[in-house]
This record gives sequence, structure tokens and C-alpha cells, in this order.
Amino acid sequence: MAPCVYPESKSFRGKGYGPIPTKWKGDCGNDTFCNNKLIGAKYYNNGYQAKYGKMDPSMNSARDHNGHGSHTLSIAGGNFVPYVSYNTVWMGTAKGGSPQARVAAYKVCWPPSFLGVECDSADVVKGFETAVNDGVDVISASLGSHPTEYMNDALAIASFHAVKKGVTVVFSGGNKGPSSGTVTNVAPWVITVGASTIDREFQSFLFLANGLNLKGLSMPKPLPHPGFYTLINAANAKAETATEMDAMHCLQGTLDPEKVQGKILVCLRGVNDNVAKGTEAVLAGAAGMVLCNDKAHGFDITADFHVLPAIHITFPDGHRLYDYLNSTNLAKGYIFHPVPAIHTVSAPVVANFSSRGPNSITPEILKPDIVAPGVNIIAAYSEDPEPVLPYNILSGTSVACPHVAGVVGLLKSVHPDWSPSAIKSAIMTTASTKENQYGYPMSDEIGGWAEPFTRGAGEINPNRAMNPGLVYNLTVNDYLDFLCTRGYDKSIIQKFSDQPYECPEKNNILDFNYPSITVHQLNGTVTVTRRLTNVGPPGSYTVDVWSPMGIIVDVEPKTLAFGKKGEEHKFELTMKAQDGFRITDYVYGKLTWSNSNHYVKSPIVVSVLL
Repeated sequence: MAPCVYPESKSFRGKGYGPIPTKWKGDCGNDTFCNNKLIGAKYYNNGYQAKYGKMDPSMNSARDHNGHGSHTLSIAGGNFVPYVSYNTVWMGTAKGGSPQARVAAYKVCWPPSFLGVECDSADVVKGFETAVNDGVDVISASLGSHPTEYMNDALAIASFHAVKKGVTVVFSGGNKGPSSGTVTNVAPWVITVGASTIDREFQSFLFLANGLNLKGLSMPKPLPHPGFYTLINAANAKAETATEMDAMHCLQGTLDPEKVQGKILVCLRGVNDNVAKGTEAVLAGAAGMVLCNDKAHGFDITADFHVLPAIHITFPDGHRLYDYLNSTNLAKGYIFHPVPAIHTVSAPVVANFSSRGPNSITPEILKPDIVAPGVNIIAAYSEDPEPVLPYNILSGTSVACPHVAGVVGLLKSVHPDWSPSAIKSAIMTTASTKENQYGYPMSDEIGGWAEPFTRGAGEINPNRAMNPGLVYNLTVNDYLDFLCTRGYDKSIIQKFSDQPYECPEKNNILDFNYPSITVHQLNGTVTVTRRLTNVGPPGSYTVDVWSPMGIIVDVEPKTLAFGKKGEEHKFELTMKAQDGFRITDYVYGKLTWSNSNHYVKSPIVVSVLL
């Protein structure tokens, strides 16, 4: 499932596919562009129109006009498409995570209303309900809003009913990072995804007249002619009524065209959108733009499709450039056309924009669950309207989310009997927490350690997820018991259960069988219970614990022996703070159950009641 689709894209062509599976109950509604690959396309806007007024009837279609839906859908399940290029830059072969999967689109979001709203809850719920009834196996939902109590969260309720029917739901975690507590879609029955970088770059170089050569990322048109161009700091090109700081950020209406005309403009990242800065530069007559990171964004650079030749450079290189600009009145430079390069940088690194934990609704549930590629991702786009972009590069947790959905599709095809919780556990417990060049721990955008609130369980590892050994399973009743810990009464619980449900007398959220372990405000000694189910061959697993700093952790038993597939065993993890050790913030550790072939890993997160 995805929001909308550009059906003519090569990523969704039906050639070579056999008949549509008989279990499929969906169709294309009023649209006529479905095929044996794209087997469903529907739209829902009654809720939106009831609140914000009637829409142009020509919008009544699941067709994608802005590219976002096509991009995310092709990442999850797009065909193999070779020889993808843009502006003579060869990008390679595009394909989705489950390239042989059948796909369907359910359009529930529309152009922003006068209040800025794009997706109405009633339409989103209807889209989920229809997708489940049509027979989807996985829902990829790159949307979200500010976290709220589950009983008031339409996405949480709709996704619960999908999971109850065996459908795995994957959500984007939001783009409000790096601030803490910003992650959204935090319900424990969904997979919440953050964004990370990959080791492919579209490298460009800014060559300066003083001999410096600064590497950056770029994906625009080349400069109109070879040779040096005059460089100008946007602060020195401010309009008469603008402040230097606003002009430095290239905000709307802050630049003087007479000062900018024909030059390469140097803008500072922050305040407004990266691409919006390029638009302001073009309006002021710039020949090109250099986008310099501020300190907060550090090394986090992207290859955006700007409307003019441009290059994005890191904070240290931006510092070098500003030093050069301040040293001379005749600063000159040239931006080289980008070329693709792989294995040149350490990855994955958690993206600056990726929303962080802790979970603002239930601190005992670690979110995000996982991170996946979400920076400079090539995928299908909309060719309607202009400009025509069959394939485009986008960044965000919106594009990280369908990477995980694609892997879920693969897992579902290999293990059709696995529950959504088993699939989620397999993905989380096999995730990697190291970068790919030297095996160092994953880092964030400024080079610091990426702790669990930043990267969840780690970077998704599809091959290992196929064979996790053990999983932490959860049933619908387990999720209902979780809701009971929120203090919901019977009428609220029934919104999720669809029938009367009695909450258990003894019910501790610490015993909720989640693949990660979070103890919020530890006071004295607590015992956490978990259950592991064998999904591999018979064997014994031994525990290893990396205890959080200042926390004493004991696990019993220390060995679990499984005689057959499906066998379940329980273990207990007892924690207490060390005497005399003052803990003022969250501390982190790791629990691993291993045999000779499998490593079943869970992050441990603890805060202490002060």
C-alpha cells in the first residue's frame, strides 16, 4: 500500500507477470490504469472535503501529481529498471525491496488546505480498512502527525485493526530530528522507521581560485560555461530591508539582484528548505549556489535537485569557504558536474532530520524501532506535471519506511506463517549497529555515537532477518493488555478489540514482550520478563549482557535450549542501580542470545528515578 502512483512509470509495468492472485479482492475503482503489477489504485477524500471544502473533480484519482507516492511505492515494490539516469548522470538500476511483488496505491492525502492539513483522519482510516479488505500483506505508510494517546490516534487505531488481520504496518518516524522526543507513530504494533545514509554519493567539487578543492554533493544542471565565477557571501548580497542573517540563509525576498547577478551565491543551511534557497538564488539572478552546513547539521549533506547548478558542503568545508570569502574581495570558484561514487564514505550514519526518541507517549517502548536508507534515494517519480522526472532523488524517513516495507514483503514470502510481531522481531534483533568501512559503531550526523533513541535497534539487515533463529512474539491479546496498562476503560479497549475484553489483574508493561528493553525511571530493583520462540533448527542459546553504565543486570536462566521449531522459553532480567553511582540521564546496554549461527540482539535503555 502507498498513497498514490504515477502508473506509466517503468517501475509499475505489468509485463512478465502472471495472473493476479485469486486472494486479491481489490481493483482500480474509477481509474483504468491497473495491470498485473499495479493491481489496485483507489482514492479517498470525503473526509478532507467535508472539512476543507470541495476539490476540483479532476483530482478524483489515485494518480500521483507530485512524485512522493510513486517514489515510496517503487522503493517498496518497484520493478527492476536498468540504465536510470538524470541530466547525463548515470544512476544504475532502480528496483524495489520486493521487486516481484504486486503493488496497490490508496491515495488519502491531498494538496494542503488553508490550515496546512494534507491528510484527513477519516480518509486515512478508510484507506487502511480498504487495503486490509482487499488483501494486502504489508502497508507502507509514509505519513504521520504529532504523537497522541493511542485512543485518540486514528493511525494507531487503523494500524491495530490491520495487524489484527495479520497485516504488517510500517510507518515513517518523522523528520523532526535531531531534537529528542520527536519520533512519531509510536504504537508498539507497528514498525517505526528512522533514516540513515548510504555509501553512494553524487560527488561534485567546488574548486576555488586559491587552490582549495572542496568535495560536496550535487544533482543539478551544470554551470553554463567553464571557468571561474565570482563567489559572493549571501550576507553581502542582502537587500536594503533585509538583515544580514536572513540574507545569509537566503530567505525569501532578502537578496539584492544587482549584487547577485551572474555569480555563485553562498548560502547557509537552516531556517528555510534547502531547495527554497536555490529558488531565491535563481530569482536574484545567481548562476549557481553553494549550500554550506551550519554546525548543527555537521556532515549531513544531500544531493537535492536544485533549480540551478549547486553543491552542498559540510560544516568544516563551509568554514574553509567562508574563511576564503573573508580573505579577499575577488573570491572565485567553479562547481564541477557531479559523478556517482560508491564505497567512498562511512555508512550508515543516522540522518540529521531523522526524528529521535524517547517515545513521548509510552517511554517504556523504544522508538524508532529501526533505521533504513533514507538519504539521496533514487526511485520512480511523477512525470505529471512538468518538469518530467521519471526518476528522482529524495531524502526523509518517508523513503526509509518503504525500504523496510520491501523487506517485510520478502520475509512474508519466505515465512508466510510469521506474524507481524515475528517479522518485526526478526528485523530488529538482526539489525547492525556498525558502519561498513571499519566496523566502528554507527554515528549520528555530527560524528557522535548513535544511541538507541537515534537508531533504534540499528540498521536493517535483510539477509540476516531471513534467519533470525529466535523471535519475540506478540499476540493481539498482548497488545490489548498493553493498552490496559494505559488505564483505558472497557469502552476504549473495545475500539481496538471490536468486542468486550477483560484486562488482566496482574499486568506489568515491563513484561510486554517487545524486542527491545526499556526501563523508564528505575526505582530499586525491577525484573523484566521476556519470551523467545524458536523459528530455526533445534539448539541452545547462551546469553551475553553489556550492562548499561551504573546498572547491575542479571539474566536467568543463562542458557535456553530449544528442541523444536515453535518451542517457547521465558527468561528474566533483573536490574538495579549500583550503590553510589549517580545516573542523571538515560544509559544504554545490549542483550544478546547466541549460538554458533545466530545473534539475537536487543538494545537496553534505562533511566533512573531521581
